[in-house]
Amino acid sequence: MSKKMTSYKADRFTESVIREMTRLAIRHKAVNLAQGFPDFEAPAEIKAAAQKAIEDNINQYAITWGAQSYRNAIAEKAGSSLGISVDPETEITVCCGATECMMSTMLAIINPGDEVVIFEPFYENYGPDVIISDATPRFVKLYPPDRKDPSGVWRFDRDELKAAFNDHTKAIVINTPNNPTGKVFTREELEFIAALCAQWNVLAVTDEIYEHILYDGAKHVSMAAIEGMRERTILINGMSKTYSVTGWRVGYAIAPPAVTTAIRKMHDFVSVGAAAPLQEAGALAMRLPASYYQKMAAAYLRRRDRLLEILTRSGFRCFKPYGAYYIMTDISEFGFSDDVEFSRFLVEQIGVAGVPGSSFYKEAVDGRNFLRFAFCKTDQTLDAASERLQKIKAALPAKR
Repeated sequence: MSKKMTSYKADRFTESVIREMTRLAIRHKAVNLAQGFPDFEAPAEIKAAAQKAIEDNINQYAITWGAQSYRNAIAEKAGSSLGISVDPETEITVCCGATECMMSTMLAIINPGDEVVIFEPFYENYGPDVIISDATPRFVKLYPPDRKDPSGVWRFDRDELKAAFNDHTKAIVINTPNNPTGKVFTREELEFIAALCAQWNVLAVTDEIYEHILYDGAKHVSMAAIEGMRERTILINGMSKTYSVTGWRVGYAIAPPAVTTAIRKMHDFVSVGAAAPLQEAGALAMRLPASYYQKMAAAYLRRRDRLLEILTRSGFRCFKPYGAYYIMTDISEFGFSDDVEFSRFLVEQIGVAGVPGSSFYKEAVDGRNFLRFAFCKTDQTLDAASERLQKIKAALPAKR
C-alpha cells in the first residue's frame, strides 16, 4: 500500500511569496523592494551591546522564555510607551522573532474546530499559522480608499466583521500598523472590535511590530490598553523592524499569565529559546530614549514620500501608508492580466522586485491588481529603483 509522506497541512499553503521574490531579485540582479528588511546599518549601540555580550561569554542558553534583563526591559517599555502594566515573570515570552511568537501563540490557544478572524490583505504568515494550528480562518476585507476619498484610509465593513464572529471564534488577528496596507487602526475601531471580543469571549492577537513607524499624525493604540481587553489580548512584537535587525530573530509575546504558560510550553518545544547575547542587546534597545523613535519615524517619512513620488511618476496608483514601511499600489493601468505576470515582468525586464498583491489574500483574484513595495531602503537603493522604473513606459507597448 502506498503511503503519502507529507502532511495534509503542508499541502494547503505555499512557500512564502515574499521570500521567493527576494530569491528572484538576487537571480536577476534586481533592486529588492519586495522583502521588508532595511538595507542600512542597525544602531551602533545595539550592535556594540551584542558584541559585548558575546565577549562576556553570554553564549549559552538563556532561560527558555527569555533572559531576565530583556523581560524586565520589555515590561518597562510596555509601561512607558503603551501605558500597560506587565509582570515580566508571568506575562512575557521571548521567542525567535515575532513570527515564532505568532506560531507558538496559535498552538497555545487553538483547538480543532476553532475559527480565527483575519483581516485581508494580511501578512502572508497568518493564514498558514492558522492552518498549522488546526483552526479555520475567517477573512474580513479591508477595502482600499476610492479615488474620491481624501482620507486615503483602508476600512472594514462593520457588518461583515460582526458576521465573522460566532460560537466557534477563538481569536482575531489585528496587525497595526498594518502590513501590507499601512493602515493604523484607530482607537474607535479597536473599541468596536473589543466589544465583539467581549460579546463572543474571543482573544485578540495583536501584531504590533511596526508600533513606532507612524506618519502624518497617526497614533498607535495597543488593544491591550483598551478598557476590558488587557486580560484577553496577546500582544506580539519584536526587535526586527524598530531596530533594523530583522536577521536577529528576537521577538516577544505579552499575554495574561494562564495564556503565557501555554505559550511558553509551545515555544519551549518549537525553538527552545532566542539567542542569548542578542537578548542582552535587546535590553539596551528597549531603553533607548524617545528621540531615537522620533528620528527613526522622520527618516522613514522621508523615504515614504520619496518612493511615493517615484512610483506615482512611473504610473502606479499609490495608497499612502500611515504606518509601517510598505506602499500598496494599484497596477491595473499597466494592462497586465494579473499581479504575478506584472511582478515577473518588473523583476526580469525592469530590474525592480515588488510583492504580488495576491499573496496577501485568500483568493488570488482579490489581489490581482495590487503590488506591494518596501521603502526601508537606503537612498542609493531608492535612486537605483527610480532609474530603472523610468523604463516601464518604454517597455510596456511590446509587453501589451
